[in-house]
Amino acid sequence: MYNQILSSLNDFIESDLSFDSDQKKTLLRKHKLTLTDSLQKGHWTTNLCLIASNLAKKNPRDIASALIPRLESLPGVATIELAGPGFINIFLRREIFLNQLDDAHINPQSFLDQSNSSKERIQIEFVSANPTGPLHVGHGRGAAYGDAIGRILQRLGHEISREYYVNDAGRQIDILACSIFLRKFECFKEDSFPNSAYKGSYILEIAKGIEVDQVMVESDKKKLIDKLPDDDEEKIDELIERIKINHSNSWSLIRDFGLSYVIKSIKEDLTEFKVMFDNWFFESSLGELADKKSEISQALAQVKKEHAYEKNGAVWLESTKFGDDKDRVIIREDGRGTYLSADLAYHRNKLDRGFNTIINVWGSDHHGYIKRIEATIEAMGYNKKQMQVQLVQFANLLENGSKIKMSTRSGNFYTLKQLIDDIGPDASRFFYLSKQADQHLDFDIGIARSNSKDNLYYYVQYAHARICSVEKKYLELGMSLPSKFNDADFDGCDELLQIALNAQFVIKSSGDNLQPHLIVYYLRDISQSFHQFYNNVNILKAQESEQVNIMRALIIVKSVIASSLELLGIEPLERM
Repeated sequence: MYNQILSSLNDFIESDLSFDSDQKKTLLRKHKLTLTDSLQKGHWTTNLCLIASNLAKKNPRDIASALIPRLESLPGVATIELAGPGFINIFLRREIFLNQLDDAHINPQSFLDQSNSSKERIQIEFVSANPTGPLHVGHGRGAAYGDAIGRILQRLGHEISREYYVNDAGRQIDILACSIFLRKFECFKEDSFPNSAYKGSYILEIAKGIEVDQVMVESDKKKLIDKLPDDDEEKIDELIERIKINHSNSWSLIRDFGLSYVIKSIKEDLTEFKVMFDNWFFESSLGELADKKSEISQALAQVKKEHAYEKNGAVWLESTKFGDDKDRVIIREDGRGTYLSADLAYHRNKLDRGFNTIINVWGSDHHGYIKRIEATIEAMGYNKKQMQVQLVQFANLLENGSKIKMSTRSGNFYTLKQLIDDIGPDASRFFYLSKQADQHLDFDIGIARSNSKDNLYYYVQYAHARICSVEKKYLELGMSLPSKFNDADFDGCDELLQIALNAQFVIKSSGDNLQPHLIVYYLRDISQSFHQFYNNVNILKAQESEQVNIMRALIIVKSVIASSLELLGIEPLERM
């Protein structure tokens, strides 16, 4: 019925309104047909008259007087009501209302006619944490978000590629290797271990697992740590340089082993979190600047032709020409590339792979980096609108209201694996997705463990499990689960069914706006409506004719809850 009503509204705009072509295009884009929030207002409502009146400076009732007869002529429409400043509420005949629910349940993907929606090849790059240690709870939110939008967009018909960008060529990997080396050969006492090194227990585990031929005597250790700079960052850089020069064989072995160990750990944690990637892209694959045929050299050569200049021995990108607040260095005075040079080459690689849209899921601390990347994209001749950046705020981890303090460098942090082991991957994903991604999230694991209404995950799963229990008892009575509604006048489920029908719209809105939290909000609302219905109606003692409609309604509600949870990467539970 949605498609018929929408088609009638669009035909009215095209043929019955004396608007110019621009006004008609605006109206076609802006008018909405939505489900009402209460059946007292009808089943469907449209703002077409309100939008049209604003465009034409006319009274919305004058426009409505021409539209209402068209809508009243549609098969299935019972009555039309003009409400408020220009809304038209549409009441359906009851059998049509029930039929559209059956249609939505049997073939949900075609319930909303999305023939006008373009299907795109979309790449989502997310998590992409530096491979310098285990994933912590801060990474979990980006992982849950990126995976969820991938599932939702795929459900809407888009071709999705999920990618993890591995920063395996930068200074942080050198610090990781240095930290492992220092632990392996016990070069420092615990109280003097460099502040800028990684100190987590995983560093010790890696160090113990490496087999090297080298043996360091005390004189070698003393030479390595003698006369180091006082500054923490200068100290770690000097240690890295000394190890590379004097212990090159051990350095290469330790660096490669440490990197492989951490990446393997990250992959295992993500698999347990039910996040899978189609591609792991390594920064090192972009090559070296010294190699003129490498991807990074070719990308920089592309921008240097027209949009770069030399100053003080460095090469600068004229990023201010493309909206950045200042020009950026892409090659340092010593000939080394900056972070931006690698990102420039990586985005060139992504866009050359033919994606219509690339979505970067970044931590909120990268907000200032957006303009820089947009500038590099435009400097290379691409359209910056092909890239979307979704920022994810850090999640504050609480234990019954008390904040858990964490520090990545010191090794004092709560890992994603610990969280999964504690409350499970599904509850973790649900809580991560329970709020808009760019807003702060307080994640209380004490609440997540509880079996109470305060735990929204439990509340939603309990609704699904309750329906499964009712179905089981219904079957035990010798009844068969109905595949259709009957003609009984019982309308006690209608408000619940109206919410169930809204699932398809919520999913589409969630995908169009990249906001999976809308599905969580929807799950809260339909679960609340179901629990209220369950508490007010003795389902298994209702009249048989009413029972058929009740059970059919519950089958649809269960299906809606299950499919919505699955879009979030969560398994619906049949028993609690």
